[in-house]
Amino acid sequence: MAKTTYKDWEAEEKILLLQGWARNGLTNEQIASNMGIVVSTLWEWRKKSPKISNALKIGKDEADLQVENALYKEALKGNTTAIIFWLKNRKSKEWRDKIQQEITTESAVKLVIDNNELSDTDE
Repeated sequence: MAKTTYKDWEAEEKILLLQGWARNGLTNEQIASNMGIVVSTLWEWRKKSPKISNALKIGKDEADLQVENALYKEALKGNTTAIIFWLKNRKSKEWRDKIQQEITTESAVKLVIDNNELSDTDE
């Protein structure tokens, strides 16, 4: 059997296959397997071939857009999980669980002094 090359996958019908697999949610590993190659070869081919790279990007972008639209519709219907997910990702500064706080030298010294006063009174 002849060894396949990235140029073989630049044909229009192969590009459509790649787009379809990506749009259907296949992982890079699954796509590579379907192509008869390993995933590292797929990464190399993506670098060498704008056609292959674009086909995978277009397919994945279409799938992501469909999922985003479905999430948005669920959030509008009042699905609490969808609402929380949307807000944490779209307005993360206001809705994230973990709040980052800047500590200055002055506030750190005050914190150490306050903690020492607490330990002294606990004894």
